[in-house]
Amino acid sequence: MSEKKKDDLRIRLDINNIFEEVVGDEGFKLEELEEYKAEAEAAKENILKAEAEGKMGFMELPYKQKEVIKELKATAEELKEKFDNIVILGIGGSALGNIAVQTAINDPYYNMFAEARNGYPRLFVSDNVDPDGIKAMVDKLDVEKTVFNVISKSGSTAETMSQFLLLRDLVAETVGEDKVGEHFIATTSKDSGYLIEIAKRENMKTFHIPDNVGGRFSVLTPVGLLSAAFTGVDIEELLAGAAYMDKISREADFWDNPALINGLIHYLAFKKGKVMSVMMPYSDRLKDLADWYRQLWAESLGKEVNRDGEVVNVGPTPIKALGATDQHSQAQLYMEGPYDKIITFLEVENFENKLEIPSAYEDLDGLGYLGGHSFAELINTEKKATEVALNKRKRMNQTIYVPEVNEFTLGQLFYFFEFQTAVAGELFDINAFNQPGVELGKNYTYGIFGRDGYQDKKDEFEQSAEHNEDLIL
Repeated sequence: MSEKKKDDLRIRLDINNIFEEVVGDEGFKLEELEEYKAEAEAAKENILKAEAEGKMGFMELPYKQKEVIKELKATAEELKEKFDNIVILGIGGSALGNIAVQTAINDPYYNMFAEARNGYPRLFVSDNVDPDGIKAMVDKLDVEKTVFNVISKSGSTAETMSQFLLLRDLVAETVGEDKVGEHFIATTSKDSGYLIEIAKRENMKTFHIPDNVGGRFSVLTPVGLLSAAFTGVDIEELLAGAAYMDKISREADFWDNPALINGLIHYLAFKKGKVMSVMMPYSDRLKDLADWYRQLWAESLGKEVNRDGEVVNVGPTPIKALGATDQHSQAQLYMEGPYDKIITFLEVENFENKLEIPSAYEDLDGLGYLGGHSFAELINTEKKATEVALNKRKRMNQTIYVPEVNEFTLGQLFYFFEFQTAVAGELFDINAFNQPGVELGKNYTYGIFGRDGYQDKKDEFEQSAEHNEDLIL
C-alpha cells in the first residue's frame, strides 16, 4: 500500500468537544493539556525505554512476526479444505479480539451462508462455561469436520481447559484416540505451562504467545490472527495498520501524537470526576471493538495500589454503547445524569454500502422527509445530532473518525487503544500489565475445586461469612 493510501486511511481524533469553549465549565482549558504535556511526554519516554528492555511486547508485534504470518496462512489454507468449522476455546483476551476482528471484517451473517464465507470455515468462539451454551454448541457441531483452537498461555485456565477436556473426550469418542491431535491447535506459551505439554503428547499443531504480551494485548499475536486467517481476513494488513499507528505514536511533537493525547485526556478527565469512559461506535461492524476495549481499559487500569505500593484504587470504568441503538437506551442517562463520563464516538466516514431510503408517503410530514437520503447519511447525522445535544448539555465527548472499516484501519484502532492504555498507566503510576484482582478470583476457584497448592484459598472460602437466609428474599 502506498504512503498516500495509508494517509488516506489514517484514523483521526477530534477533541474539539472536550474544551470549555464548547461544553462550558465541565470541559478543559487548552492550557490544562499544555500544563500536563511534559508528564505525557515523560510517560511516552518511559514506554519507549521499557520497550527497549523487552517489556512492551505489544509494540514488537507489527514487525517481528513475518515467519509466524506465513505459518498461520499456510495452516489456514491447508485446514480449510479439511474442516467446516473452527471453534475458539478461550476467555477474556483469548476471545474478545477474535470476535472483534470477525465482526469488523466479515459479513455479519458469515456463519449462516456459504456464499458469505467464500470457502472458509464457520467460526465459533466459546468463551464461557455456561453448561447450556456449551451443550447447545456441542450438539450442533459435526466433530469430524471441526478443528478446535485451545488458547491459554498457562494451560491452567479453568474455563478454557474444562471445555478442552469435554471436547477432547468427544473427539476421541468420535474419531479415535490416535486422531485427537488432528482436531486441536494449541495457542500457548512456547516453553512452559500445561497446554504445551498436552500439545506435545497429542501431537497438536502449536502457535506461541510471546511471553512479554499479556492476554488483553494479544489480539495481534496468533491468539487473534489464527482465527482471522481461517476466515479470510488479511492479517498482514492488520499488522500494517498497527505498524502505521506505531509510527504515529512515536511522534516527537505532542500535538502530532493522538494516542498520547488521548491517554492524557482520559487521565485528566478522571481527575476532573469523569470516571467513566464510554465507547460508542456508530457502526455495527465496530460494536465488538468496544467490547474488546472494555476489557483492555478495565483490566489494565483498575488497580488497588500504585507502583510504590500505596493504596490508590484508581481506574476509569469503561462502558460500551452502540449508536444509533443506544440513543434509545443509554443516551438519556448521558444527557441528564451525572457529569461523570467522557464519551468517545467512533464515526465511519465511508460505509461499504450507502443504501438509499426510498421515497413514499410524502404527504406525511413525520415520514416523507426520509426519502432520498441514505442509511449511511442517517446514522452519521444521528451521531452528529447526539454530539451537539451532548455539547448543549455540557457533556464532554470526542470522536475518532474511521475513513472506512477494513483490516488496515482496524489494526490502527487496536494499536491506538493499546498505546493509549500504556500511556494512561504511566500517568496513573500503576502497573497496566498485571491483573491481581482477576488472579485472586481464579485462585479461590482453584482451591474450591481441590487444585494442589491452593488449600489456603479453599480454607479462606469455607471460613467466609455464610449468607443470612433472612436476607435472601
